[in-house]
Amino acid sequence: MKQTFTRASLALVAACVVGAAHAQTPPAAYPVKPIRMVVPFPPGGTPDLQGRMLTDKLAPRLGQQIVIDNRGGANGIIGMEVVARAPGDGYTIIIATVGNWSVHPHLYKLPYDLQKDFAPIIHIATTPGLVAVHPSVPVKSVKELIALARARPGELNYGSSGVGGFGHMCGALFTVMTRTKMTHVSYKGLAGALTDLVAGNIQVSMNSALPTIPHMKAGRVRGLATTGAKRADILPDLPTVAEAGVPGYENSTWSAIGAPARTPQPIIERLNREFAAVLAMPEIRERFAAAGSTITGGTPEQFHEYWKSEIAKYGKLIREAGIKPESGG
Repeated sequence: MKQTFTRASLALVAACVVGAAHAQTPPAAYPVKPIRMVVPFPPGGTPDLQGRMLTDKLAPRLGQQIVIDNRGGANGIIGMEVVARAPGDGYTIIIATVGNWSVHPHLYKLPYDLQKDFAPIIHIATTPGLVAVHPSVPVKSVKELIALARARPGELNYGSSGVGGFGHMCGALFTVMTRTKMTHVSYKGLAGALTDLVAGNIQVSMNSALPTIPHMKAGRVRGLATTGAKRADILPDLPTVAEAGVPGYENSTWSAIGAPARTPQPIIERLNREFAAVLAMPEIRERFAAAGSTITGGTPEQFHEYWKSEIAKYGKLIREAGIKPESGG
């Protein structure tokens, strides 16, 4: 009887070990049901468009439908929380921007911990901004804009899609590096900032290039420079801010894909490989280039290192610019 009990106990322990192993290891057939990609913004924005573009090509590779779930609100925080609380089973992922991944922890009391609640999958792309002014502003270069801002401290207004948004961070970095003072005007979205720029209610914009370009080509705004590390293919005649008189200036918005932190590593690696294959497709590269974006790609580990460096970068910038944390999303 003692031997029978011992064998039964060992069998039970073995079953528990095997069960635990299966809990950590994804089934070889993954995925076996549709995958949800959360977009923490309303339809129509850059993350939404990029997400749909990628999932159209990814779904056939995985053999499963990928459903876009737009969870806008609170500057992306609501959608991020949805994913942070989702099961780590590979069936919920998110595409989010630099603000969500790296700026928000310095400005908001978040209902999640970015480093503990999310697992990096892949860095998608970077997109520069466009420094533009209303035609009534008497400047035709970045150097002239700096001179005017120094001559009229606080009188020039620059608009953005919100506190901590890409345009806000571009403007904050510009004023810190040039030792100038301009007044930030926060809108509930980029459309409002562009409308007021065209109307002359604000004088300066440093927001995403693509939505601003049609107004520049129509003569409603004047483009001065782009904010990336190199000239934008979509605007080859415009210098970068660094070329135009602010050495070392570089700020680009970027997008990346992540999952709940408990997602098994084999699933993370499978998704990374599949997304990388999609990003390498000539059609996808051409469509991203047409939107002014440069594809990044890389491993989950590479994205994680870049992500950490961006968190540190924006923390330093926010402190130097004296930007006050918000009480909530």
